[in-house]
Amino acid sequence: MNSHNDFWRTLEEQADSPEFQKLLEQKLPSHFLQAQAQSFGRGVNRRDFLKLMGATLVMAGVTGCQAEPPRETIVPYVTAPEEIIPGRPLFFATAMPLGGYGLGTLVENHMGRPTKVEGNPRHPASLGGTNAFMQGSVLSLYDPDRAQVITRQEQIETWETFLDELSAKLAPLRERNGAGLRILTETVTSPTLGIQLNQLRQQLPEARWHQYEAVGLDQIRVGAQQAFGRTVNPVYHLQQAERILSLDADFLFALPGSLAYARAFADQRRVATADAPERAQMSRLYVLESTPTITGAKADHRLPVQAQQIAAYAQMLAHLLGVELPGAAPDLPEAHREWLAALARDLQDHAGTSLIIAGAEQPPSVHVLAHAINAALDNVGRTVTYTEPVEVAPVDQLESLRTLVDDMQAGQVDTLLIIEANPVLTAPVDLAFGDALAQVDLPIHLSLYYDETSAHCAWQIPATHYLESWGDVRAFDGTATV
Repeated sequence: MNSHNDFWRTLEEQADSPEFQKLLEQKLPSHFLQAQAQSFGRGVNRRDFLKLMGATLVMAGVTGCQAEPPRETIVPYVTAPEEIIPGRPLFFATAMPLGGYGLGTLVENHMGRPTKVEGNPRHPASLGGTNAFMQGSVLSLYDPDRAQVITRQEQIETWETFLDELSAKLAPLRERNGAGLRILTETVTSPTLGIQLNQLRQQLPEARWHQYEAVGLDQIRVGAQQAFGRTVNPVYHLQQAERILSLDADFLFALPGSLAYARAFADQRRVATADAPERAQMSRLYVLESTPTITGAKADHRLPVQAQQIAAYAQMLAHLLGVELPGAAPDLPEAHREWLAALARDLQDHAGTSLIIAGAEQPPSVHVLAHAINAALDNVGRTVTYTEPVEVAPVDQLESLRTLVDDMQAGQVDTLLIIEANPVLTAPVDLAFGDALAQVDLPIHLSLYYDETSAHCAWQIPATHYLESWGDVRAFDGTATV
């Protein structure tokens, strides 16, 4: 009888190298290996196979057990709340922050545990609508991959240890009036958080607060600054608009007020509704864009052009509408000039009920042209209004991040607190944020997950989910929500 094995599961097993034998010794106890070797000599029967596999599964299960289970006490209600009934849901109103702006939500919960998120019909930012981010947010609440413990250099630490090290660091910072302290957040519209940050800067005047949002509104902000001489927040009223032009703006999905805009746009696409029985025709949408979007898919007239050419088309349209601009009209293809001429006539016929929206990715010059065209068509105060900024501190966020990186590379940052942002992943590659972060003596990261930025920080502090904590936030139109 042939004593050697004619069948192998891997090439390493067939080679039977010393490295493979060492690996087997690490994976399985020696007596199992001996039993297995003997079994291979006579063939493996069912009983031996089940013994081997059963013992392996037991050992794998033991490694996941705690040496000492946590002590927990189950305390019953003395008087059970009459509204909490097993199997019957309760609802509460809240707001989900997305890109810094609040979306009104109604959260279904069972026995105190959120199970489903829907839009709040009474909130101006959602009007009962919802999107994939809102629906999926309840999953992140129960995500087992969430950060659950405080870590220092990937080692579990206590809250007291963190406070002790932070207190020791804050003492010299106070003596220097905060010099060397930097705080990095995403877009902040929360009045409470804004007050706290401003109070901190008053106590430590040399400290600096930076903001950076990966998909931000810098171009919209700078365009408004150039058009009006100050930062304003444009709010669009699509329920009043009969003719809409999108200049590479996916306003049905990508803008802070997209849920409300989508609901208003849908209402304007209905003919003879209960609210407007006299309406004879629906609104019309024109779109100039470089990439197919949700808004472009809804367009009645869509003209695909390159993103860098949007400014030239907006300039041509402004000339056709009589907006005074320096320089001559740009040279465009004949078919496109005819398309813009028909658009200009339609907009003029609906002056006061038309609307021009520029995309967040377009340069400030396009936003300046959009503001000028809206003013020329008498749309301001009707289909578009301008409010004070919703953000606590509206700044050029990319420039703010670049300043922070320069300070870190120059060794001017001693302590950096990063609040619920992941700049190592989202910052532009040419800034090399991760390399600059290595120059900081004490980087601290507060976040929902242990991510790329956490791996570069000395301390990782788990953040609370918006469904399990109190806070406030403002919507795209300035509505404050708790």
